[in-house]
Amino acid sequence: MLYEWIKALHVMAIISWMAALLYMPRLMVYHCDAPVGSPQSETFKVMERRLLKAIARPAMGVSWLAGLYLAWQGGWFASGWFHVKLALVIGLSVAQEYQARWVADFAADRNSRPARFFRLMNEVPTLLMIGIVIMVIVKPF
Repeated sequence: MLYEWIKALHVMAIISWMAALLYMPRLMVYHCDAPVGSPQSETFKVMERRLLKAIARPAMGVSWLAGLYLAWQGGWFASGWFHVKLALVIGLSVAQEYQARWVADFAADRNSRPARFFRLMNEVPTLLMIGIVIMVIVKPF
């Protein structure tokens, strides 16, 4: 029964984490259009910081802890599909750390990237998620 509760927790954490990963670059797209020092820019800074610290990072931590527990209990560490999934989840974690650096750049008014860059980066978590879902549901190898 504990396994099922941990699985539910894992799914909820993943939904929260993905929401943050997908929303952050969108905020940055709009932040690029806000003049430095403007009230709008300062509001985006608060939104980005809160999204990162109150949602993204805690959700990532819970996702990792619950996911590793599920993998251990399920005996999946020897499965090929799990190795691919693990690599893709590491990719999501790296994507979040890049987003954290961009949050810091915006907070210090030193962003040098155009809005188009953040539009493209918004697709990275989606592509990684597609691979993860295929590995978990289909288990192709």
